[in-house]
This record gives sequence, structure tokens and C-alpha cells, in this order.
Amino acid sequence: MQPASTMAVYPSLAGKRVIVSGGGSGIGEGIVEGFVRQGAAVAFVDVMTDASEALVARLADAPIQPYFLNCDITDCADYSAKVNKLADRLGGCDVLVNNAANDDRHSVEQVTPEYWDDRMAVNLKHQFFAAKAVHPHMVKAGGGSIINLGSISWHLALPELTLYQTAKAAIEGLTRSLAREFGRENIRVNAIIPGNVQTPRQMKWYTPEGEAEIVAQQCLDGRIQPVDIAAMALFLASDDARYCTGHNYWVDAGWR
Repeated sequence: MQPASTMAVYPSLAGKRVIVSGGGSGIGEGIVEGFVRQGAAVAFVDVMTDASEALVARLADAPIQPYFLNCDITDCADYSAKVNKLADRLGGCDVLVNNAANDDRHSVEQVTPEYWDDRMAVNLKHQFFAAKAVHPHMVKAGGGSIINLGSISWHLALPELTLYQTAKAAIEGLTRSLAREFGRENIRVNAIIPGNVQTPRQMKWYTPEGEAEIVAQQCLDGRIQPVDIAAMALFLASDDARYCTGHNYWVDAGWR
């Protein structure tokens, strides 16, 4: 995370009640830290207990320390209940960031009906049910911001990611639909479309040569970091973005 002194400060985010899925590592970790450093009250779920507890400990000096709850987001009934539990703990919910996902590689031949259902559960289904769960809390608060994490992958038709890309394409449709459904209640719904973000998980897929190929296909040099995605999430959650809804916001360094 870049130093707080070099980041934009959004006064409207101070005290906002934020729920993040998959917040224990990678992009999610950057998003959690970004909101915490803005003075927001953040609760996040993840299945990675050790990493999540380490993040909470690292942010112990924050104005409001984040709260972690272990949760398998593929169990939508349990996840919806835990989203409501987190909202009750926070006193409501102003911002939901649907970040959790899994981009395991696979061939078409490996896909079974069971694997299809599992990939849709981990990459798509939970976003809808989390949004449904926070909806009444946001209505009570007089509005809110839902931010869905998509992916550049399906726009580029990358190999060995058919189910991940199917889910991520659907997220853009979900975003447009929910923006219409919730808009009159002052609830904004947007999607962030990250490029290839340099996280420990992504690094296991790429050699130095592979990374160089990615940078060569970008318009800008360098590797996108979680803080870059967090910066967009902070803007979209803030009052500065009060008329931004139903759209995709790309953070991809111009990857083509």
C-alpha cells in the first residue's frame, strides 16, 4: 500500500460502514486497507484465516480497526446471514465491495456440471446474494454504493479460463441490472475491471518473461498493484462519484 499521505482523502468515506468479500489478501487486502485508512468502519470475510488475522493486526493503529469473519461465500444462505450479521455489527451498510473470486485454470474437457456450479458459486452467485442482503440496510441508510469486481480476462479471451470468464462477463450484466433496480433508492452499482494485478497469487502463474509480455501489451509501463484497484473503489464509494452508476471502470494500464 502506498503511503497514506500520497493518496486522495475522501471526507465522505470517514465513518462509512463497508463490507468486503475476499478481503484477506491480494486485491481485497488493498481494498480493506484503503477504506480503513480513510477512517471507514470495515468488516470483511475470507476463508484465509491466518492472512486475514494478520491484516487486522497490521491495521491495529487505524482510527477504526477492521473486523474479520471467516466465511465460505459459496454457501449463499450462510453468506447472506453473515452479511446481515456484519451489517448489524457495523450499525448498517453503506458500501459493499464484491471482490471474492477464484481464477483457477482449466480446460474445457475438464469441466463437469459440478465444477461449473462450483465456479459460478465462487465467482458470480455470491455477488448477487450479497447485494440482495445489503439492499435493505442501504435503503434504511438513504443510499449506498455496491462495487463489483469484474475482469479484463474475458475481454481479451485469455486461454484456460472459460468458466471464470463466463462469470466475469455476467458480472457486467449484473452491475447494469442492479443499477437500474436499486437506482431510485439512491444505491449506485458499478464494476471495476482490473487488468493483470501483481499479487502473490497471480505471480504463481507468470514467469518473468510472462510478466514482460503483459507489460509489452499495456499502454503504460509497470505492474498494476492492489492499491491501484483500491483507489478506484474509494472513488466509486465516495460522494464524489454520486452520479456514477451502472458502468465499468477500467484499471488495466491500457492492456490490449
